[in-house]
Amino acid sequence: MSKKTSHDSDVSFIQALAELLRENDLTELRVKRDYAENDSLDVRVGRYAQVAPVAAPAAPAPAAPPAAAAPASAPAPSGDDPASHPGAVTSPMVGTVYMSPEPGAAAFSAVGKTVSEGETLLIIEAMKTMNHIPAPRSGTIKRILVEDGGPVEFGAPLMIIE
Repeated sequence: MSKKTSHDSDVSFIQALAELLRENDLTELRVKRDYAENDSLDVRVGRYAQVAPVAAPAAPAPAAPPAAAAPASAPAPSGDDPASHPGAVTSPMVGTVYMSPEPGAAAFSAVGKTVSEGETLLIIEAMKTMNHIPAPRSGTIKRILVEDGGPVEFGAPLMIIE
């Protein structure tokens, strides 16, 4: 709310939005309520599920965007979409990517590293919350498609695990 006053119905309204989100299997709802001039409520309710691999026919690994902390395997012809790779791990939310638990610490992931299902691959900060992103399956990290401290969108490919 833009004004310091509180509206008793806001809490029940937000709870109803969360229930609507659950009942309709939605990932996000955003609603703005205007009460009066300079008095409004702007609510975004969201959730994310476990990251599932994107099913697609096997294709050569696409080229990675240039990134100092994200070395890539051999580039593929340009125009390929990394999100369509069967080993793609996609972002469950919008936020900022962090490759290590804190500045100066070792990165969670590196190209060539073998990971187990459920192991933390990276962190996405969203709305001041640090969200650990787990590996959806065991395998070897073939490509990292994001850079440390960079922005990421919902559904954007983060890395390729084969």
